[in-house]
Amino acid sequence: MNLTLKVWRQKDAASPGRFETYPAPDVSADMSFLEMLDVVNEGLIAEGKDPIAFDSDCREGICGTCSLVINGVAHGGHTGTTACQLHMRHFKDGDTITIEPWRARPFPVLRDLVVDRAALDLIIQAGGFVSVNTGGAPDGNALPIPKPDAEEAMDAAACIGCGACVAACKNASAMLFVSAKVSHLGLLPQGKVERERRVARMVQAMDDAGFGACTVTGSCEAVCPKGISLAFIARMNREYGRALLLGA
Repeated sequence: MNLTLKVWRQKDAASPGRFETYPAPDVSADMSFLEMLDVVNEGLIAEGKDPIAFDSDCREGICGTCSLVINGVAHGGHTGTTACQLHMRHFKDGDTITIEPWRARPFPVLRDLVVDRAALDLIIQAGGFVSVNTGGAPDGNALPIPKPDAEEAMDAAACIGCGACVAACKNASAMLFVSAKVSHLGLLPQGKVERERRVARMVQAMDDAGFGACTVTGSCEAVCPKGISLAFIARMNREYGRALLLGA
């Protein structure tokens, strides 16, 4: 395939950005999207030009680092697929592909397609953990947990913290991310000890970071590569209401 890329280039957070156009010739349909960018970068380097900066790590759809908006949709818009797992067979010969970074105030652009997602780390630091002594692995395995609770907790724990939900939301809300972390821990006995304090602190950290409010458009759920459900947002709202009533 021969493709045309319109890529956002930006030197740093303080510099203005712009789209630049690059040819991507002889692209194999079996390449992943990031492999295609690697080949384009090899060509740019051979020409003495700066390569396109983008984030990646595992390239297996696990880490959530590959934060790209592809043709206006976070991760490219294919269900359950991160940008690193998006294959070029989903595109056609002659296509023009627009590639941008996440667009949200709490995610400042560092360079080109790389954004600073430290705001999500601050939310986790505020309460996304279990601080009580839960013993060793055998102790955890000996604690009976109803199967529906365990399954729901594991569904929430599937969140990889990529930030696609924020990028897709018109308000740049992080509610899906926060609700997944709150639910994943709050549903299990080990996490219930500090459930009120956890949700209060994480919601406060989310607000302090500058994320917007949720208006339940569902765009976050639609682009989430792990299929995190909007139901977790409803659950977190109930947890937050409980925390306020108990003065957490």
